[in-house]
Amino acid sequence: MIVKMKFLSITGPKDDIERMARRYLSKYEIQLENALTELRTVKNLRPYMEGNPYEESLRSGREYLPAKGLPSEVKNEEMMPREAEEVIQKVGERICLLQEQKTALTEERKQYALNMEKIEPFQQLPYDTHKILNFHYVKFRFGRIPREYYEKFEKYVYGNLNTIFYITHSNQDYVWGVYFMPASLSSQIDAVYASMHFEVIFIPDEYEGTAQEACNRLHEKLKEIDGKIGEIDKAIQDEVAGNLQELYDAVNCLEEVERNFGIRKYAALTRERNHTFYILCGWMTQKDADAFQKEILNDEKTFVVVEDDHDNVFSTPPTKLKNPKLFRPFEMYIKMYGLPSYNEMDPTMFVALSYAFIFGAMFGDVGQGLVLLLGGFALYRMKGMALAAIISCAGVFSTIFGFLYGSFFGFEDTVIHHIWLRPKEAMTTLPVVGQMNTVFVVAVVFGMFLILLAMIFHIMVSLKNKNAEEAFLDTNGVAGLIFYGALVAIIFLVMTGHPLPAGAILAVVLGIPLLCMALKEPICAWFDKRAKLVEGGVVMYVVQTFFEMFEVLLSFFSNTLSFVRIGAFAVSHAAMMEVVLMLAGFENAGGGNWIVVVLGNVFVCAMEGLIVGIQVLRLEYYELFSRFYKGTGREFKPYQLKKKES
Repeated sequence: MIVKMKFLSITGPKDDIERMARRYLSKYEIQLENALTELRTVKNLRPYMEGNPYEESLRSGREYLPAKGLPSEVKNEEMMPREAEEVIQKVGERICLLQEQKTALTEERKQYALNMEKIEPFQQLPYDTHKILNFHYVKFRFGRIPREYYEKFEKYVYGNLNTIFYITHSNQDYVWGVYFMPASLSSQIDAVYASMHFEVIFIPDEYEGTAQEACNRLHEKLKEIDGKIGEIDKAIQDEVAGNLQELYDAVNCLEEVERNFGIRKYAALTRERNHTFYILCGWMTQKDADAFQKEILNDEKTFVVVEDDHDNVFSTPPTKLKNPKLFRPFEMYIKMYGLPSYNEMDPTMFVALSYAFIFGAMFGDVGQGLVLLLGGFALYRMKGMALAAIISCAGVFSTIFGFLYGSFFGFEDTVIHHIWLRPKEAMTTLPVVGQMNTVFVVAVVFGMFLILLAMIFHIMVSLKNKNAEEAFLDTNGVAGLIFYGALVAIIFLVMTGHPLPAGAILAVVLGIPLLCMALKEPICAWFDKRAKLVEGGVVMYVVQTFFEMFEVLLSFFSNTLSFVRIGAFAVSHAAMMEVVLMLAGFENAGGGNWIVVVLGNVFVCAMEGLIVGIQVLRLEYYELFSRFYKGTGREFKPYQLKKKES
């Protein structure tokens, strides 16, 4: 069923909106609408534009909280935003001091690591690096050269150049080292090395001893700095741990403020004398609206106006479905097609009963039905899947029809005896038609009943919406119901051998409804006293109406005939299981291969179960929904003021 909705306008002093939201709206579900849009006839409205003053504090508080090990619940639920801000600020000041120390150490470590990276490739140089850096008459360059260029340099250039290249390290890509040269020839030799893509590395001169000794000292320094950084991290963790509960409560408080603050974008402001008021508009369920109004009776700062007439509201009421727990999983099929609009009927219960019933008729087997029933139920309990619950419900009717057909895992009238009939063998003799499978006949009769029921639903919805044209003259209205009902009655009389009423009576019963459907447009125009009864001329209207009526008659026939598939799948299921038993060697009631029986049942249950499920859904959507249901509603989406439970 569709929950009844109320449209509320909430107003109060501008500075009281946060208190109102926290105290009242957090308890109820409300779908907020933009007040400026809803109250477009009210003058002197302006948007509520204001920044959240606690945004920065909340961001800092979230950064301070650890990813794991948070408290299980909020202890100080009464904490005020200002108090929460002070808690975060107090913790933040101590953490900021530690963070500054850590930043300074990190920068220092970065410099040492850079020096380490420069010196490390030259550890094999057995000379005091500091002394080399102070040479005056001999020039030098530390650096590296790509291996391919070094091989060319060594083979073609090195022997003819006044330089010494001392290799300190190498890998498959580069050769590191230092080259020495006379100061007087430095320009020429530098040019030769540069042509070989030699990259100069500048070595810091603050270290005494060899490169190996400098690396050892740098390593110790890095280790010392890492230890200090670790101590600071531990101090930060201890600071957070010592104030964890208080910090968690503060962040929770500001998160609630942030959620409540978001409602300002839906609000409008208005000014009366020297006071500024906010206005919020939205949809609540009638139950929540009544409870909300009752709660604010003694609140002098909060006022609520409930608009009972939805025609005075610009936005359409949202749809919230509320069905018994047994039928709730079938809401999935309704949402797939489209939620009902607020003034439509909720077809969930109808779909639940008809879908499960038709599925059972098409897939009647006690054993396989129990598998669907128990398997779907178990999957629903473990995973909460709506589809699993639907399968379980369908399994109930599959089991029932299995008893009616006498089928147990494909064994017909062997394990259990049929109560009603065997789908493959039951035949009925009909006048004019001759012999026909009984299941087909019953399926068509059942389809006629569902089509008539869908027409009644259409009439009910049209009358609810005060649409007389749709209720009485539509092909699915009273005219269509009388016409199709009369056809059903005539077919029933013919097939049961009863005499038909006089031709004049039949002409009236069939002709008047058909004429009403054909002349719907001019009849409605005449009642509304429009200037033109027929648009486009009489001839064009007659031609158009002829083809429309032909399409209506054809749709009645095709829709009715479409229900033959119920019987067809019932027979098909029995035939497929008979093939499985034949392959297993059970056709003559003798022994057979049970492995083939099991695998065959699994295959049929999976494949045919899927196909039947789709075919039943097709019947629901195309043969029934098309007659009374539009599915143009919008879902009720309450503004999230309360924190979602994890």
